[in-house]
Amino acid sequence: MAILRLENGTTYTQLSDITRELAPLNIQLNRWPVGDNPEIQNLLAKDTLSDTEKEQVLQALDRYFQELKETAGYQSRDMIVLHPDIPNLDTLLAKFNKCHTHADDEVRYIVAGEGIFGFVRPDNSQVEVTVQPEEFINVPANTEHWFYLTAARKIKAVRYFTTTEGWTPQYTDTEIRSRLVAIS
Repeated sequence: MAILRLENGTTYTQLSDITRELAPLNIQLNRWPVGDNPEIQNLLAKDTLSDTEKEQVLQALDRYFQELKETAGYQSRDMIVLHPDIPNLDTLLAKFNKCHTHADDEVRYIVAGEGIFGFVRPDNSQVEVTVQPEEFINVPANTEHWFYLTAARKIKAVRYFTTTEGWTPQYTDTEIRSRLVAIS
């Protein structure tokens, strides 16, 4: 279940409240079940996955990709698997934990673990949403945001692309005023 925290400490856990708070940014947040296939559940429980195992998970979840292809023109997908034993994990994450935008939508389907997206709203207030397993988030192009992992430092996410050219972070000068205490 997603958790949204406002700068003043107000916290929302109901999808309807979170959707309302994110509406000015046109961010989509939905719940997409992974299913109960034991083989897929076993793969999602592992820290690391081979390329073959990643493809197995992706294929099991491709009903969502097919829908995105048909409704929004998405062309490709991949899976990112992050965990504490990845060499240079902090260096990898440093690209995303500063305020930035992308020329294309940033679309993630969290299938295991959790991460935190922060956003600058039109009134310049900031919010952070913890996304958890079975949650899909679409951050529209040019939305000022940042991302970091919770204290568990583990996430498996399917990434969906219309193109890959628009994914280079364009850093802004906006200071992140506060970060959530990691929820894990």
